[in-house]
Amino acid sequence: MGGAYERKGYQLEELLRHAGWADPPEYDGSPRVPWLRDQLTERADSHAEVERLLCRVCDPIEYDDGAATADDFRAVVNEKLAPEGLVVTLIGGRPVIGELTAEGEQPRYSVPPEIRKRLGSLITDTGAVDMLTRRVEETQACEAGGAYTMAIIGIGSFVEGLLLTVLTERDNDIRANGFVNPRQQSQRIKADRATLEMLIDITHAKDWIQLDAKKFAHNVRDFRNFIHPRKEMSEQPRFDADSVMLCWAPVHAILNDLEQNLQPIGS
Repeated sequence: MGGAYERKGYQLEELLRHAGWADPPEYDGSPRVPWLRDQLTERADSHAEVERLLCRVCDPIEYDDGAATADDFRAVVNEKLAPEGLVVTLIGGRPVIGELTAEGEQPRYSVPPEIRKRLGSLITDTGAVDMLTRRVEETQACEAGGAYTMAIIGIGSFVEGLLLTVLTERDNDIRANGFVNPRQQSQRIKADRATLEMLIDITHAKDWIQLDAKKFAHNVRDFRNFIHPRKEMSEQPRFDADSVMLCWAPVHAILNDLEQNLQPIGS
């Protein structure tokens, strides 16, 4: 209040919209703080929307001077989140929420909250939602059982399925004609031949995910390629639980960006 980044009522409405809230409320002219508190209370059970709002407040793209102000907001938000055992951190330049460890030092990342519900807001095909949800569940089983390489491969396959489905559903040209060949623009590539590299780059080119999310997604893609035994034998990555955790973090960023930039299904 009274500072350089004090927001007027209509700007609070914009903040909720920028955070990708479904059916964002219209500011009614009432006192701003009680109004915003009421909106948060009404969405208290929607963990994904609350998470996106917290991340948006701490996102460098929200401020003219970027990280300088975002870092100040992140410090204040994290002070309030600490008793909940949560923390907002920057992973690859994108804000994501992690769980504090028992020591309170290093955050941990896992499956994004309300994953099935969130997929349903992005994807029309319920069969695809079912398949992607199963991929997540199987990935969690691998992670819990110490099969870390397979868990990382599972995360990469989830990202591939998510981006492929969203692009083919949301882009009429891609659905009808396939993907433009990045090496020869006059050629088209069928959806079943599109690589994860292409899917990431095209999603970013459409401004559906931020540059930092794109870069970190490519790291997940590279890890996913250890599905090939020859690559694993050559590089001997020695994945562990922390490796899996670091691959979940960009999934949070990708989902947040998609939800902020795409109209929810049914809205």
